[in-house]
Amino acid sequence: MLKIMSLAMLVRPGACFARSARNALARRRAAARSAVTTTVEGEPGTESYAQYFVEGGKKISPWHDISLMPEGGDAGVYNMVTEIPKYGLAKMEVDTKGESNPIVQDEKKGKLRFYHGPIFWNYGCIPQTWENPNEEHPELKCFGDDDPIDVVEIGSSALEAGSVTPVKALGVLAMIDDGELDWKVIAVSTADPLAAKLNDVADIEKECPGVVSGIREWFRWYKTPDDKPLNGFGFNEEALPAAKACEVIAETHAAWKGLRDGSIDAGKLWKGN
Repeated sequence: MLKIMSLAMLVRPGACFARSARNALARRRAAARSAVTTTVEGEPGTESYAQYFVEGGKKISPWHDISLMPEGGDAGVYNMVTEIPKYGLAKMEVDTKGESNPIVQDEKKGKLRFYHGPIFWNYGCIPQTWENPNEEHPELKCFGDDDPIDVVEIGSSALEAGSVTPVKALGVLAMIDDGELDWKVIAVSTADPLAAKLNDVADIEKECPGVVSGIREWFRWYKTPDDKPLNGFGFNEEALPAAKACEVIAETHAAWKGLRDGSIDAGKLWKGN
């Protein structure tokens, strides 16, 4: 084997060097990505608050610059940017229109938004995804909500706001909010003790009975105190399996690529440098 490798290097030294250089670059990028930190500007609980992501002393976008999947991760494992830790009340979100896409508190009619009761799971988004508002879903006949795809992480620990966590996709709910398609990926942190037992929606029902229905009902009702109608769900309100969740994530990743390369109209979104 050693002789074969040595011969390959003699016959194709340029190719071997290029491959080695690419591998080294990938390792450096992975190491640099682990050095991503956050910094806060403004005051918590005010419209001035913004949590920025920083790498190498420069602001980066958690939406565009953090990778879809962790380096060397297993199939079905994605990066999650936590916007709202478990039991949070403030409605925090990645600002898709602001430069560098910081996490800010959402506003409605000039007022900061709060949930009327705590959310019982960690909530965030998967970077490098986008629910295209220009594309109608062929079965549900509604358009995307113009945001990165949402993630509900059901692990036992509260994740820190602004943290980037590898999560295993377990299933997905097709929520319809005010006529827009707003997918909710159900996932678990790969570091959580539950991760070894959970691989699909059926496993959630077995190991954590009531969690899927709890998520569905929480999101169905959470806007009603503001005199908003109940949210609906497609596909007979079922949580679709892990394979479908991965398919939806792949579709929204493809849409994000179109957003970035200009083949799909970005509207007022900040799509990076």
